[in-house]
Formats: sequence, structure tokens, C-alpha cells
Amino acid sequence: KELVSYVNEFGDARVPKRFADNPFLGSWVNTQRRHYKKSQKSNKLCNITKERIQLLNNIGFEWSLISSELWDVRYKELVSYVKEFGDARVPHQFSGIHF
Repeated sequence: KELVSYVNEFGDARVPKRFADNPFLGSWVNTQRRHYKKSQKSNKLCNITKERIQLLNNIGFEWSLISSELWDVRYKELVSYVKEFGDARVPHQFSGIHF
């Protein structure tokens, strides 16, 4: 119910891990993704039922937050960084790439 409320308010189910308004919800969402991923690898439902998977699918739950579109964007950013700095050792807090 808390996730449904979040979706209604924010338009998606991408709850930040450290969501200030409800820290437990971000953790819970991350756990659901982890259980789902584990069940996909082993072909066994691990702490998540088909019914729960369906409920989450019904509200547009994203099982992976890394889309191919985002991957392509990050790859282009890395290519730009390498051209500018000569290596792919990007500092953790780097924000200097502009297209």
C-alpha cells in the first residue's frame, strides 16, 4: 500500500534507497528486486510469490533500474571522459561531462 501511494504521488516505483519520507520503503523495494533477481536465476520463487510479482507488475514496478537507454547514455559519457582525460578511471564524484 505504501508503494502504491508512492506511485500515485511520484508517477513511478523508483523509490530511492534512502527515501527520507519513508526509509523503510526504499529498503523494501530494493529487497523485492533482489528476491526477484534471485528467483529468476534459480527458477524458484525465493521469498517472493507469483502473486506478489503480479501485484508489483500491475503498478509498473521496474525490476531493473538500469535500462538499455540509460546504459547507452552512461557509455557515451564514459567515451567523452576517456577522450578528455585519457583513461576510464572516473572519480566517484565526477560531474564534468557535457555533451
